[in-house]
Amino acid sequence: MSMIFFACVVRMRDGLPLSASTDFYHTQDFMECRRRLKTLALQLAHYPGRGSAEGGDFRIYFSSSGDVACMAICSHQCPAAMVFCFLETLWWEFTASYDTTCICLASRPYAFLEFDSIIQKMKWHFNHISSSQMESSLEKVQEELEIQPPVVVTLEDTDVANGVVNGHTPMHLEPASNFRMEPVTALGILSLVLNIMCAALNLIRGVHLAEHSLQVAQEQIGNILAFLIPFVACIFQCYLYLFYSPARTVKVMLMLLFICLGNVYLHGLRNLWQIFFHIGVAFLSSYQILTRQLQEKQSNCGV
Repeated sequence: MSMIFFACVVRMRDGLPLSASTDFYHTQDFMECRRRLKTLALQLAHYPGRGSAEGGDFRIYFSSSGDVACMAICSHQCPAAMVFCFLETLWWEFTASYDTTCICLASRPYAFLEFDSIIQKMKWHFNHISSSQMESSLEKVQEELEIQPPVVVTLEDTDVANGVVNGHTPMHLEPASNFRMEPVTALGILSLVLNIMCAALNLIRGVHLAEHSLQVAQEQIGNILAFLIPFVACIFQCYLYLFYSPARTVKVMLMLLFICLGNVYLHGLRNLWQIFFHIGVAFLSSYQILTRQLQEKQSNCGV
């Protein structure tokens, strides 16, 4: 009879699942335990290297070190020493297969899907090996557990900490770097090029005016700022188009307002065609930013 039912590798800093064994169990208790495992994975950075938690009819174990943590769902009859021996072996196999850079740059769940087969083989091996065959390894782990017992986590506390009330899981806001945007379009590239060109023109005119105005008149400071503020706004528009940012609409409107007010203020130093060009590019960039959406999250690949 299987004792280790499910195993996965997650990233410590944000709980992103990197790889997992194929899930053949679909009972209500097991699926609830899987949900709680995901909740616990988000908080592993706050716990010591080894720990366990009750999950209904199952028990959740975790072992972490460095950038990676390994987690498992097991039966209550499974010896803790065997589970931690399994998790430690799994950790060594994973970290030997993928370096720190690959782990840190992973941006989607189950980015290392090919490692799933190794997890399956290891899970089968530990489920069918006898205690006598790995007696020395189990004794070593058992001694470590007696010296430093694993922390016991209450899953209800982790649920509350993650805002889960009455069994309902809220939306989890991931770090902005983990959001994947839709591919850049040709019109989007054009807006970037024009925006960079407008930013360069504003910077050159602003610096040139500053060099010739510091000893002339203090009223020129307004004109200098009217060049430099739109320069910053243009650069920030490029950033908003390339990368996801919370409250994106508000930021886009503010940048557009700064560019429009700056160019209106410069009436006299710029002719109408130049003003219309800069404002037109700002509107085009704003439209491209607001219409470039996030990609839908990929399914968890059947694991």
